[in-house]
Amino acid sequence: MRSEERARNEAALFRKTHNLGVQPLGDLVALIEQSTGIDVAVLDTPDGEHGMAIRDPDRDKIFIAVARSTKPMRQRSSLAHELAHVIFEDWGSEDFTRRSAEEIRADAFARHLLIPVEGLRQILGEMENVGEAELSDVVQRFLVSPALASIALREAGYINSAVASKWMQMTTPALATRFGWSDQYAALQQDSNRPRSPQKLLSRAVAGYVEGVVSAQAIATLRGLPVTQVARELDDAGIVPTLHEATDIALDEYPSGQSGLTSQGI
Repeated sequence: MRSEERARNEAALFRKTHNLGVQPLGDLVALIEQSTGIDVAVLDTPDGEHGMAIRDPDRDKIFIAVARSTKPMRQRSSLAHELAHVIFEDWGSEDFTRRSAEEIRADAFARHLLIPVEGLRQILGEMENVGEAELSDVVQRFLVSPALASIALREAGYINSAVASKWMQMTTPALATRFGWSDQYAALQQDSNRPRSPQKLLSRAVAGYVEGVVSAQAIATLRGLPVTQVARELDDAGIVPTLHEATDIALDEYPSGQSGLTSQGI
């Protein structure tokens, strides 16, 4: 089976398994975490690094991380790309000096997952004259780059290769400005450009806060937010630390023996 075909089949299987249909996908971080149980984080990373998928063989744990970015469509593609590495189990296949077969397959999976041809056909139907306004609608609805949208439109038969090549050079900010959804794009940029910790990790941290063993500062550090803001959010949600009763210990219950410290050690 060709790499492209296998990528398309696996993307369709993922959508079917998790009852996603062929419609646009929402928050990919939450979707991946909730559907697969994999921890996902958005992190500060060196320039040029977009994402990675890591497996700890000793604990059999998988972790996906992507970079903070002011390019939300690229971040979504990176998330889907790293999910492909998890599904195909080609750990550590990233070779940034060349486009390996595994990388090409992961790109194809990301495209088919984010913008399936069947989803396009449901939206555009039998439309014959698809123009740049429709390209903008597709980019806005599926939250993909003009390049991915153009390839999908070509595969669905709505445009030819020449038009696809031309549209692939367009940028999302330009389409958003021209067709009136720049405010939405600015909101997407703000969301994609902030750190984000794995949901299960934060959930455990909040549970620890309730038990009085994790501080609000620790939660604030995980979220990359001021502790005053986090403390206010916790309080507004009615989440407060449990007050444990102090236990009196009689003097004869304390351990006996030397402390182990000498005057020199002090």
